[in-house]
Amino acid sequence: MAHWFHRNLFKATVPENFDLKMVALDTEALKICGDLKQCRKRLLELIPDANHSCETIDTVFNSYLSIVQGFLKSFDGDNRASKMRHSLVFKWTHTLLGNKPYAEQDFLYEVANMTMNVGIWFMKHASTIAGKDDITMDEAKEVHTSLRKAAGAFQLATQNMIPELVSHPEPGMDLDPRVAGAYLAQCTAEAQEVTVARAIELKHNASLIAALANETAKLFLDAENLLNTLNVKIVGQWKTYMQLKAAFYTACAYMYCGENCLILEKGGDAIRACQESQKYYDKAMALCKEYAKMKGPAKLAKPEQHLFFRKLQPVIQRTLEKCERENGFIYHQKVPYDPPLLELKATYGLVKPEAVAMPEPSPLWNPASYAAFDTAMAAARDPKSKGKSEGELPEVKEAKVHQSGSDPKNESGCVLQ
Repeated sequence: MAHWFHRNLFKATVPENFDLKMVALDTEALKICGDLKQCRKRLLELIPDANHSCETIDTVFNSYLSIVQGFLKSFDGDNRASKMRHSLVFKWTHTLLGNKPYAEQDFLYEVANMTMNVGIWFMKHASTIAGKDDITMDEAKEVHTSLRKAAGAFQLATQNMIPELVSHPEPGMDLDPRVAGAYLAQCTAEAQEVTVARAIELKHNASLIAALANETAKLFLDAENLLNTLNVKIVGQWKTYMQLKAAFYTACAYMYCGENCLILEKGGDAIRACQESQKYYDKAMALCKEYAKMKGPAKLAKPEQHLFFRKLQPVIQRTLEKCERENGFIYHQKVPYDPPLLELKATYGLVKPEAVAMPEPSPLWNPASYAAFDTAMAAARDPKSKGKSEGELPEVKEAKVHQSGSDPKNESGCVLQ
């Protein structure tokens, strides 16, 4: 079910040599600059290929976070920002703002953007695994874990980095709290899709599936609501994807709500819930057609072509017919004007981001290595300076990944089992 993903492009950046002036020759300080340059370069080489393992990305990203810490905070005994924090200008593109790089003279701007890029990698890795012809239980768990790790990366950027930036992010930047928040809500919702798929495959009770599907729809709506406040033309494609996913899972929730109402001998409510399910399914299908016509920063997904999407409609129809038949023969209840209320909270199965914490600083950082950097040079830089103008950067060239075109071999039609 989580096969049909909307994935935005990776962020592009300008190479950085970390040629920082020093007041004293210090081998550890020199090694810090060399290691950070190589670690950043290696991470940027790995990210365009979603076929790498999570462990590979985790290892290099943690090394990067470990070595960069002395440029974020002081190592001279004071609990304050590093004297080098504004010593270099970093340039990054942003998902919704095209190929123009935006520059900031701030190491935290650099780290926040890299963290967002790693989060996007975990989302793309999840869709790569989910796109296999037949995925195993372990691979389904990896999809779930990868999406939770993506959420953890976005959460780290949103809560710990973006609020501390000197310059407020321009509207539509990936570091705009609305964009970062939309990423966080989206990958949390997509991880929960795996939970819904699993609950359906294991034939859990209808009330639990309805509640999980409803919670999933709400997360997609949270992402859409954040994007709604952006006055950026290209956001329409991404926003429509959130809308169609929310409509689909609301349809799913009402269908299982109807099934549960019938179990509880509420024939009228069961019929009304299934009618509401059909309404939301029709809305999702209309949004799929609208989405297919839109231009944006991602390759278009085709949800209406996937088996789970196609299979829900006849299931809704069969469930509605069953409810009408049993209500006509047994319960003789009036069909209410309003649909029954959906469960607001699932009893279990709700997804939380997998926390991504800053690692311990590299052992290369100590008072001596920190003191070796030229404080006068660092202090002379203007933290509001954007540096020289830069032309548009080429899009990050992503490695090819296999995406299955065959239907899954299971009962429900869910891609993940």
